[in-house]
Amino acid sequence: MCREQMESLHCKIGCAALKLRMKATRGNMLGAATSNNKVKYSRLAADDDGYIDLQFKKSQPKVPYKAIGLAIFLFMIGSSLIIFGALLLSGTIMVEHPDRTIPVIIIGVLVFLPGFYHLRIAYYAAKGYRGYSYDDIPDFGD
Repeated sequence: MCREQMESLHCKIGCAALKLRMKATRGNMLGAATSNNKVKYSRLAADDDGYIDLQFKKSQPKVPYKAIGLAIFLFMIGSSLIIFGALLLSGTIMVEHPDRTIPVIIIGVLVFLPGFYHLRIAYYAAKGYRGYSYDDIPDFGD
């Protein structure tokens, strides 16, 4: 046999093997498709747009009790530091170094503001005011 005939024979054998593989996989695909033939399908209603009312309902937000408790704590500590700093500054409570009263007031304001802000949101959300929700209060990953 010459070289050209050998190459031609290899080509014919390769093509025949490829055809057998394709038939086998096609048969497996058809077999898999016919095995699930017992599934019952129904047509969608003509006026169905794919949405259901349930997906547009808002669930009641979870009340973040820990965050509200922290806001109350910050509010109380900040209020007491502001009052204490004001009493120190006015001279009602005598101190040796009156220049140290200003930082007490500054710290009191910095602690008071976030507590007041979150308590206000919680109060308005509890009363049901429009635009306020418990979702606006960070829950710190609870």
